Amino acid sequence: QVQLVESGGGLVQAGGSLRLSCAASGRTSFSYYAMGWFRQAPGKEREFVAAISRSGGSTYYADSVKGRFTISGDNAKNTVYLRMNSLKSEDTAVYYCEAGVVVTTARGAYNYWGQGTQVTVSS
Repeated sequence: QVQLVESGGGLVQAGGSLRLSCAASGRTSFSYYAMGWFRQAPGKEREFVAAISRSGGSTYYADSVKGRFTISGDNAKNTVYLRMNSLKSEDTAVYYCEAGVVVTTARGAYNYWGQGTQVTVSS
């Protein structure tokens, strides 16, 4: 089992940057899990944003964020990050951190997720 807590969301102007953090705790080592970031805008389904493999050696991005967002992990801090640059109004959503045994871009495939953090980008 793992518990996930996201932080770092907020209100930012278009073109600005934010860094989201996802702190993991639990009985299983953080390095056992692949991690993903998903987001959900009002009235829309949750969508994949980025993912990182257990080793950290492989990363995956949605086309809409490629080149602007960077996912990274720090096993010593049991934390995964999502650096978001050049933010656009369409990035506005609640961002969720998710964890699972296998890295995937599929919605609903991870075993654990947090409560989410709101990101609002004003134009």
